[in-house]
Amino acid sequence: MRRPATALAGLAALLAAAVTALPAAPAGADETELVRNGTFDSGTDSWWTTPNVTAAASEGRLCADVPGGTANRWDAIVGQNDLALTAGQTYRFAFSASGTPAGHVVRAVVGLAVSPYDTYHEVSPQLSVSGDTYAYTFTAPADTARGQVAFQVGGSADPWRFCLDDVSLTGGAAPDPYEPDTGPRVRVNQVGYLPDGPKNATLVTDATAKLPWQLKNDAGKTVAHGWTVPRGLDASSGQRVHSIDFGHYTRRAEGLTLTADGETSRPFAIGTAAYRQLRLDSAKYYYTQRSGTPIRDDLRPGYGRPAGHVGVAPNQGDTEVPCQPGVCDYTLDVSGGWYDAGDHGKYVVNGGISTWELLSTYERSRTARTGRPRALGDGTLALPESGNKVPDILDEARWELDFLLKMQVPDGKPLAGMAHHKVHDEQWTGLPLLPSADPQRRELHPPSTAATLNLAATAAQAARLYRPYDRAFAARALTAARKAWAAALAHPDLLASESDGIGGGAYADAKVDDEFYWAAAELYLTTGEQAFETFVRNSPVHTADIFGPTGFDWARTAAAGRLDLATVPSRLPGRDAVRRSVVQGAETYLATQRAHPYGMPYAPEGQVYDWGSNHQVLNNAVVLATAYDLTGRAKYRDGALESMDYVLGRNALNISYVTGYGEVSSHHQHSRWYANQLDPALPDPPAGTLAGGPNSSIQDPFAQANLQGCTGQFCYIDDIQSWSTNEHAINWNAALARMASFVADQT
Repeated sequence: MRRPATALAGLAALLAAAVTALPAAPAGADETELVRNGTFDSGTDSWWTTPNVTAAASEGRLCADVPGGTANRWDAIVGQNDLALTAGQTYRFAFSASGTPAGHVVRAVVGLAVSPYDTYHEVSPQLSVSGDTYAYTFTAPADTARGQVAFQVGGSADPWRFCLDDVSLTGGAAPDPYEPDTGPRVRVNQVGYLPDGPKNATLVTDATAKLPWQLKNDAGKTVAHGWTVPRGLDASSGQRVHSIDFGHYTRRAEGLTLTADGETSRPFAIGTAAYRQLRLDSAKYYYTQRSGTPIRDDLRPGYGRPAGHVGVAPNQGDTEVPCQPGVCDYTLDVSGGWYDAGDHGKYVVNGGISTWELLSTYERSRTARTGRPRALGDGTLALPESGNKVPDILDEARWELDFLLKMQVPDGKPLAGMAHHKVHDEQWTGLPLLPSADPQRRELHPPSTAATLNLAATAAQAARLYRPYDRAFAARALTAARKAWAAALAHPDLLASESDGIGGGAYADAKVDDEFYWAAAELYLTTGEQAFETFVRNSPVHTADIFGPTGFDWARTAAAGRLDLATVPSRLPGRDAVRRSVVQGAETYLATQRAHPYGMPYAPEGQVYDWGSNHQVLNNAVVLATAYDLTGRAKYRDGALESMDYVLGRNALNISYVTGYGEVSSHHQHSRWYANQLDPALPDPPAGTLAGGPNSSIQDPFAQANLQGCTGQFCYIDDIQSWSTNEHAINWNAALARMASFVADQT
């Protein structure tokens, strides 16, 4: 997501900003206390509350009576405004707080008191009656004289008493050192390996000579042994490492461990069951991302919630959404679809590539030599639509496709046939926030060529895949695809603005030749028409080397067209050359993988890991998997299988990036409703949710405070505040679903 910092909740922040405060201390003064009267020696001077909170000095503290019956944290606040912060300076934020009765959670925020209400730092401790003292450091991302400290105490059904003392915000603090717990130095795929697949591990060690290793069963008995291979310095982690290959051991087992250099790995299995389950869980993720419908707890125990953005207060709803001022004179019903990531926005470009990859997962099951169409068939994903004689993965993708079709500009309007780029809140909202509790005004953003071509491509693909199940929908999708294609040809340079990132991600893309190629490819594969064939063959993209180090994603979509042209049956002239280009791309990724001590088909220039690097690893693996489907050569199958090791634990941090898979896994992904880290009443993300992964740019304040100077793989932190390294997203999970399905098919 390429989005700015998460903001304070809109209504409460507006109330807070309206309070007049005393002048702040000058910006940039080291060791300067910015909070005024933080010890409450002068009563409650300089502090404000929302109108529903009664606060007074009591025994040298501020004590506030908080009403019950509020829905959100920001419905009741104690705060102070007009604090001056300096970009790049590290601050120490400290306070003492207690709650009666015990167990209440307070959301303590340092951020902007004015629009766009960015949050610079937030924590949500659970208070005890006896009182606790809290202290944190963070780095300010921007200069402002309008900073704010706020303690959000709403969201309780019952009234309670909140007491606060010793509030301090000082500049010039030394950052707290962040030392990730990486566990044992033997790094393995914590989920497991296929019996007849490659089995590799990485040992972190300064030893320069080979070392003995032992594979042990759950009783501690050695069942295989061998010698490590020294690899020297790994540039992606800054570690010195050895490789371990135990692929000759093929017996199925649970609770295996690998021992070398006095260290024992986390446990893992040799078997197939985990991947069959991961295929389902990674696809089940999408149901709990649905907008516009209640999530049924009987289908997803622990994840049931009311429908979001259906116009039930406090929602303003997605059933009649206006454009941003000056963009259009109509409203659209754009309800439904998937929430893009951890926020409440819905984006056509990211929705397009995500839908394509899910549909391609199904399409591969019908065309590949190891495909199993029934594996994601009717009844497999426990959806409301299960039992309708349509494959469940098509039912799930249909939820997003219906939304994408709604984003098309109506006939008779300017730019008819184009697609609006996105719909989301007018301002950023804070965490946590259920979709049903979002009070923000929703807005349609201007149409873009990229969004229009995403619609054309996915609707054309849908037309051929849904035809056996719903001919009327297939026909409607193809009509929309043709209309979008014509509109994009007429308006080839309507580009989304990089500056349009308030309330939602910008998703700006300055080049759309790849989207034109992808859309033409899908229209040709569905219709076989000469005009689309000619466009594909004349496009410079058709013969370009498109399989770069960082793979494909929402902004680089040429591979979507190339992969489908190579695998979906057609009469395309020169199709053999298309297939060879995919195999050549796989050779490039295979060479990268063989050279990488962690076995990754991903080595960005300078080890600068991109936003969402985990899905880039997986999408590079998709190319390897496709090469296997095309050729049947085991080296491509093994390369694709080994690529999964990285996201499931064989990495520098020794963590599985998939929630619920592996002994230690990511489970604090940035989200407004999978927010157990901030609100114990909310769940962690569901099993099968992929974290974005290492991101060298560490754009969010939390990552900046903890990861400065990080190298490649270490630019990640499993915390809900780190939206640049630890968000989840529909396109990232689509890559996981596609690769999990491929691996499960190899069993």
